[in-house]
Amino acid sequence: MLKGVTAPYKSTVLTSNDGTANPGAVAMHARRPLLMAGLGAATISASAVFVALSGASPVSTAFYRTALALPILVALAVIEQRRYGARPLTERLRAALAGVFLAVDLILWAHAIADVGAGVATVLGNLQVLFVAGLAWLLWKERPSRAVAVALPVVMVGVVLVSGMVGSRPTGQHPLAGILYGLGTSIAYAGYLLILRRSSAASAHVAGPVADATAGSAIAALAFGLVFGGLELHPLWPAIGWLAALALLSQTAGWLLITSSLPRLPAAVSSLMLLLQPAASLALAAVILGQQPTLLQIVGAVLTCGGALAASMSSTKRASDESAPAKEAEPTAAAETAA
Repeated sequence: MLKGVTAPYKSTVLTSNDGTANPGAVAMHARRPLLMAGLGAATISASAVFVALSGASPVSTAFYRTALALPILVALAVIEQRRYGARPLTERLRAALAGVFLAVDLILWAHAIADVGAGVATVLGNLQVLFVAGLAWLLWKERPSRAVAVALPVVMVGVVLVSGMVGSRPTGQHPLAGILYGLGTSIAYAGYLLILRRSSAASAHVAGPVADATAGSAIAALAFGLVFGGLELHPLWPAIGWLAALALLSQTAGWLLITSSLPRLPAAVSSLMLLLQPAASLALAAVILGQQPTLLQIVGAVLTCGGALAASMSSTKRASDESAPAKEAEPTAAAETAA
């Protein structure tokens, strides 16, 4: 009789549903997507390090990080399709469209770094959280929780400190163009997140949407490279090695984790969790590239991580508290019907 009571989100390749009605277990399962989003943000934080080590052009980076990830993602999508069935064509096209936004995001971000500096580009790129929260509220009536509204200014201050903008001289050569590139980056990133979220909301598929989005991104990057130039079709070693690592870790593992959580978290919360990426990138750059962070950057990392985690856990706790009474009531209703 209790088998009909389930956790408040669908089972996927990366998340499961054990059918328990225990309130503590409901809370744990409600926070599992939060864990997936956090792990995904930490995984893709290596992207900046791999890009720096590869030395590839913006268009080449966007193309190879997606093209090299496709074989594994397609194989996972085929396995997933045998388990859950085929996805509607409209969902697949929507995911591919999300990939076009990803390609634009990756290319504009690299140009923003060159024109306005890495610090300002980091801040501008992470304005995606404002676009995601605003568009989700406007289009789908997903009003951000009070915890998210309170944490957002704190987290953005943290991102500014992490970027190194405070206490350092500007490094970009074309500030106005760099700012426009950075704003374009955040808009494109927000579009990618929202469209990918909608394309995977109606099914249990995870690898399928990521594979379709990755294919769309690879085709778009190839088209941009052929039209505007900058695409290197024969990258040499070790550049191709770092791009392969970027494809496997960030584009495959990272986005599988993130995509599994996107439909199961409020849009503002999932976007806020992705702001953990700059703080994690700071730590990786210190370990791998020897770029030691300043005290202000460390303070910024604490603010970013603390604010994002506190707001996200508060939002998921409220959601689990609201869903627990309904879940507990279902066995009673079933028993009365049987009687």
